[in-house]
Amino acid sequence: MKTKLLLLLTVLTIAYSACKNKPAAESGAYSGWPAYAGSKEGNRYSSNEEINLSNVKQLKAVWTYSTHDRDTGNRSQNQCNPIMVDGVLYGTSPKLKLFALDAAIGTQKWLFDPAKEDTTGNGDPMAYYKVSRGVIYWQNNSGGEKRIFYSVGSKTFAIDAQTGKPVTTFGKGGFIDLTKDLGRETQSFVAGTTPGVVYKDLFIVGTRVAESADAAPGHIRAYDAVTGKLRWIFHTIPQPGEKGYETWKDTAAWKKFGGANSWAGMALDEKRGIVYIPTGSIGGDFYGGFRKGKNLFSNTLLALDAATGKLKWHFQVVHHDLWDRDLSANPNLVTITHNGKQIDAVAQITKHGYIFMFDRTNGQPVFPIIEKPVPTLALPGERPWATQPIPTLPEPFARQMFNPEDVTDISPETHQDMMQKYDKVKNRLMFTPPSKAGGWIFPGFDGGGEWGGAAVDAETKIMYINCSELPWAQVMIDVPKSTGDQSLKGIGQMIYNKNCLACHGPELKGNGTSYPSLVNIGKKYKEDQISQIIANGRNMMPSFKQIAPADKKALLAFLLKLPDAKAAKVMAKEPVTNRVASTKQEKKLVDEVPYTMTGYNRFLDKDGYPGIKPPWGTLNAIDLTSGKLLWKVPLGEYPELTKRGIPVTGTENYGGPLVTKGGLVFIAATKDEKIRAFDKKTGKVVWEAQLPAAGYATPATYSIDGKQYVVIACGGGKIGSKSGDQYVCFGL
Repeated sequence: MKTKLLLLLTVLTIAYSACKNKPAAESGAYSGWPAYAGSKEGNRYSSNEEINLSNVKQLKAVWTYSTHDRDTGNRSQNQCNPIMVDGVLYGTSPKLKLFALDAAIGTQKWLFDPAKEDTTGNGDPMAYYKVSRGVIYWQNNSGGEKRIFYSVGSKTFAIDAQTGKPVTTFGKGGFIDLTKDLGRETQSFVAGTTPGVVYKDLFIVGTRVAESADAAPGHIRAYDAVTGKLRWIFHTIPQPGEKGYETWKDTAAWKKFGGANSWAGMALDEKRGIVYIPTGSIGGDFYGGFRKGKNLFSNTLLALDAATGKLKWHFQVVHHDLWDRDLSANPNLVTITHNGKQIDAVAQITKHGYIFMFDRTNGQPVFPIIEKPVPTLALPGERPWATQPIPTLPEPFARQMFNPEDVTDISPETHQDMMQKYDKVKNRLMFTPPSKAGGWIFPGFDGGGEWGGAAVDAETKIMYINCSELPWAQVMIDVPKSTGDQSLKGIGQMIYNKNCLACHGPELKGNGTSYPSLVNIGKKYKEDQISQIIANGRNMMPSFKQIAPADKKALLAFLLKLPDAKAAKVMAKEPVTNRVASTKQEKKLVDEVPYTMTGYNRFLDKDGYPGIKPPWGTLNAIDLTSGKLLWKVPLGEYPELTKRGIPVTGTENYGGPLVTKGGLVFIAATKDEKIRAFDKKTGKVVWEAQLPAAGYATPATYSIDGKQYVVIACGGGKIGSKSGDQYVCFGL
């Protein structure tokens, strides 16, 4: 009897140990929220079902938390998806303070303020306006040492998870500098935004870089979680002897081009030790005459050996990108049954409304992907790629065409006005090369699918994606030539044309949302404030530290319309060098760009509503097994339009969904400052609550002592929304 009992205990111990050490996907344990997007598989799924269809209407706010650091000028944001480990919630504030809370009641355990760590006086005065979408939790094998890794601009800190103090033995006194270890010197913008993943004693990170021709390289790096030393690097612009190098016509591409960065998050197959990493476009978004070829490994889903960084397989989703089609969300890892056999798959959503699915072991498409011919008539010097990959399934989750019959008819007058504007933009087909005649980017530059990502139900294999369906106009012009005006303001205008025109437009008017007007900017900011913004960046704007100090003076003279007398004094004191990039090669690239956009122009009517027929924002359900779109419903509301008898339209949205075993999809993301729960089978709204500010983030959910909670960061600050600084937690 003793032998049988001992044998049973041994079997149970082995089974428990195996379950404990399995990834969540293997063990079925999705009751916590220990990583960005809920798990390292990136699926925003919870097996909690205490909150369900039968009781969700009873959901109430049970606590709120704030560090009281929103910007009162409504320019700060908070896109953080917090994590919960061992009853502690970790997240960041609008000013990128890191906090630890009792996850059940919202009381603060500790607060780390990165601004107080700067003893040099050279800290980032624009930290207010940076973005951190989440943090990484790591503990050593014994469980005794627990750390939080998170980024503040170019610094990634290691913080003791129990005390909130920097781990001074890590990196350079507690942090690593993401501008280093790139293989070449650069003064261009580099920052951490969306967290990477931890694999054993490594943490793997991507970066946000500038999107101009002088962008820093976007290489993927893995650091030792204990020491902060670089352990491996994958060159996203391949170097001699590396796979993909031969695809570049310019054999020196790796020395001078930038971009191909991973800013949107990753997914990890912990059992196989494979990390899946999406990348963005090569710097110089809309003209590629100096970067001929497919441009590997930009716009690519990479599968890398997590231990070594070695390439296992890759698939390029957009060839020679000219439309800013970054892969803008982390991949999702899912197991489906296909053609009678079980496949461990990886699914990647895109800005243009597609889902690409692959066998995650070998990169073979789950559903056929066809290389379809696309227009190639382009600006002089440009060489577009002749085909683009289009998946046959899953079905697109966004409309793919914007035709005359799709122009808004919200009123006869508005329709007539918007048709006149529509007809000025000549090209309608997706992947039409940028031109002076203009083309529609639809879904817009901000998706389609965006950084909020997709949620996948682990049981049903249904994916839930929120989507904005808003056309943007892409119209190219010649980069204005120098007028020959060698005054400080004249040179400043040239520097503006090279660096600022694509976002703020030739008339400095911006687009009213992401890119503000610079007209009469001197009435809003002082000279030193504008100088700080240029040097450090803010929100969507990267830093422009690569602009030489004297050139910055010239730019300020142009923006502020300084009188000649003051400009002359500045010029006499500090001669203008005309240098607009940090190296000779980077300067040459900037000078080689002959065309620029007139701005990021949303197609909006005079009242600010999208110029396309609704829906303008949607929530979608796609069966990943069959590839079929199950339902599509509007996401968000303009109450004033509903009162006029117009059916719910949806709104432009930022942030992502989460799906639960309890039958619910939770999502905020909308301009109307609400969080909602949808019936995951039907798409019907079954609960909603007003937030103190728009929740442009992904909610988190977890269970403590049998009680389930849903938490959302209410940061606002985008698309004209007021800024907020609260986290709101809901429970029964």
